[in-house]
Amino acid sequence: MRGSVVRVGLVGAGPWARSVHAPGLAGHPGIALTTVWARRREAAEELARGHGAEVSTSFEELLDEVDAVAFAVPPAIQAGLAFEAAKAGKHLILEKPIAPDVPTAERLAGAVSAAGVTSLVMLTLRFATQTREWLADLAATGGWTGGNARWLSGALLGGQYSGSPWRHETGALADVGPHVVDLLDAALGPIADVAGAHRTSEDLWHLIFRHENGATSSATLSIALPVEPTVADFSVYGTHGYRALNRDPGGAAGSYTALLDEFVALIATGTTTHPCDVHRGLHLQRLLDKALSLGGAFKARDRIRVDGP
Repeated sequence: MRGSVVRVGLVGAGPWARSVHAPGLAGHPGIALTTVWARRREAAEELARGHGAEVSTSFEELLDEVDAVAFAVPPAIQAGLAFEAAKAGKHLILEKPIAPDVPTAERLAGAVSAAGVTSLVMLTLRFATQTREWLADLAATGGWTGGNARWLSGALLGGQYSGSPWRHETGALADVGPHVVDLLDAALGPIADVAGAHRTSEDLWHLIFRHENGATSSATLSIALPVEPTVADFSVYGTHGYRALNRDPGGAAGSYTALLDEFVALIATGTTTHPCDVHRGLHLQRLLDKALSLGGAFKARDRIRVDGP
């Protein structure tokens, strides 16, 4: 670190990196967006130029220049690179899901723990002010016995993420599933098991969760429905009635700034644990894997119904 500023390297130069990561990192007073590396150098150069950063010619070069790495790449790519970054002693901002499968997520979480570095997962809903107030009210009131969530969108049908290969390959469970599972878990208590999962050929998921305290919850997910704007809502119910939360569709930038505030503070104090750290990512990965085993993998033949012929 240079003084009190954390030098961060950004890996990836796609839509999410351009709209959230780069402006958030470059605009944060405790962070210097030092360098960008991406598979397509021209994309990295364009992004870096717009935010006063350098461009690295390799991931190894990026690691030599930074204290921390922010990832905006698919999970299968992120997991291997983040493993190397952790071994090099770099702090991590990870996308969700943190890896393509449980064994890889376990390997990454183990590397982070062994290195003693700080990690945060981009569970943006958890860093939103309205979400934190909602969760605080639920914790103070108690008595919640059930809940449900809906996340329905047409993200794969059009827009800036419709050309994302990994989203087409893995579907809603991997893309929005981590947000939904994480928030139900935070609202009602740790999820102990996936009690049921059903997935249609159009990648519409219906999930049932059993929580450690006896509560149950359900979720419906899709990113391949002609729904505009996105429906993303959460609710719980119990002895004190009903509490609902709707996602703020424009809240990603503010949530990322809040995440970065905490990231800088964690590094400054040498803190390596957080409710949304890599181990949270591993917990979610295990639940998603269980749902996948019950509901069926997203197969190539199914993608024809989403992508077209």
